[in-house]
Amino acid sequence: MSWTEEKVNKLKELWGKGKTASQIAEIIGGISRNAVIGKAHRLNLSAKIKTRAATSNENFDSSNQEKNSKIKRGRRSRFKSLLIEQDFEPENPKQLEELDENTCKWPIGHPDEKDFYFCGRTSLKDFSYCKLHLLYAYQPKGKKEDIAEKDEVPEFIEKKIKSA
Repeated sequence: MSWTEEKVNKLKELWGKGKTASQIAEIIGGISRNAVIGKAHRLNLSAKIKTRAATSNENFDSSNQEKNSKIKRGRRSRFKSLLIEQDFEPENPKQLEELDENTCKWPIGHPDEKDFYFCGRTSLKDFSYCKLHLLYAYQPKGKKEDIAEKDEVPEFIEKKIKSA
């Protein structure tokens, strides 16, 4: 497939009108969507296609970021309050060589730092982590978002606490 001057002009015109690469490929005919994208890139056509979706995404992205930061802060504070209310045994810092099947293997810090250690609390039966770190490690898919919207302790965390 070769790009004729006519096809290039049609591409520029349709790109400027905000048509998608798939629509342009279909209108011109005999070329793929990827060919349209590649040629548009080589012609240095604007990457931002001015469409209704693109203009509304600007407002959507900024408001969405604000909501996400509020949700994250809310979830984190609720999770911390849940942990503060529970009685967890104190950390028992251990080095790698000191770990056994009954100690929590949750890493604390970065392995390159001299302060690096493992939690060392008593781990739960059939798990590598203590009750506290089990709450971090095993979160059901899709449940994180549900936590932020509820004021009560989520059911899946209640079950983990009861089973611990």
